[in-house]
Amino acid sequence: MLEVKDKKLESYRFIDLFAGLGGFRLALESYGAECVYSSEWDKDAQNVYEKNFGDRPDGDITKVDEDNIPQHDIICAGFPCQAFSISGKQRGFEDSRGTLFFDVARIAKRHKPKVIFLENVKNFASHDNGNTLKVIKSTLEELGYDVNYKVLNSVDYGMPQKRERIYIVCFRKDLNIKDFKYPEPIKLTRHVEDFLEKDSLITPFDERKYKIVFNGKEDIEHSNKMIRLGIVNKGGQGERVYSAKGIAATLSAYGGGVFAKTGGYLIDGKARKLSPRECARLMGYPDSYKMADNNNQAYKQFGNSVVVDVLQYIVREIIKVL
Repeated sequence: MLEVKDKKLESYRFIDLFAGLGGFRLALESYGAECVYSSEWDKDAQNVYEKNFGDRPDGDITKVDEDNIPQHDIICAGFPCQAFSISGKQRGFEDSRGTLFFDVARIAKRHKPKVIFLENVKNFASHDNGNTLKVIKSTLEELGYDVNYKVLNSVDYGMPQKRERIYIVCFRKDLNIKDFKYPEPIKLTRHVEDFLEKDSLITPFDERKYKIVFNGKEDIEHSNKMIRLGIVNKGGQGERVYSAKGIAATLSAYGGGVFAKTGGYLIDGKARKLSPRECARLMGYPDSYKMADNNNQAYKQFGNSVVVDVLQYIVREIIKVL
């Protein structure tokens, strides 16, 4: 997480929808903005959110009346990606009904915030043959917003993890903001080894049970790519071993294999998966952040989360045009 000195959003209020662990909240609050409402249906995520921020998010957003949500300047939402299947009819707001994006839209229609800031998976643009993005764009334009979107990879913003996500930034049309630009990439200076715990409690991989077939050498050079060293079994997802001198594989909420959800890394001569704290660090969460007590929950939650640093870089660009 970036250290921010200029609190240039101190007069801004935002809401945190599909809040997860509060990655958007950490990013916006770092610039001085105030969170006035949050919503997250998953009870385990609610528990962790409350533990860190002191307030418990509302549950199912589909059951929340938009009139009961406080007035705000910014909507943040890492909403789930669902198919719209409307074959390009482009009826905007009507076509988004029955999906969770509709709840973002109806809240925006009621409160008309200055900024709508959304995040989703990389393949969102091609999802449902492009209909999903088409409907979302036309809905937001119909509601009176100029829409910008771009896929960014966290490895281009100082975080050594291959994590490509689409970021949608919308400005209310009356603000007449036409010159918004996404942040320029920066040089990667840190690698997986810089995010490791000194004394991890994660048990190293038991090579008596499964044999690692090494097909790469432990490279002494650092790389801004994943350095695969070997595989277990057939080398499927969760069965690959990487060097800690490169970047991390995309952390995931699901998936199997002996190194499920994080991938395996050769650390001090032994292969192991990453710890929940190491995952938190690779997602930009500070060490002061309180995680779920259950490791499986923690892995799932960070695999579903947003990279805080990338959001902070985007917020910096939003501030420039506001």
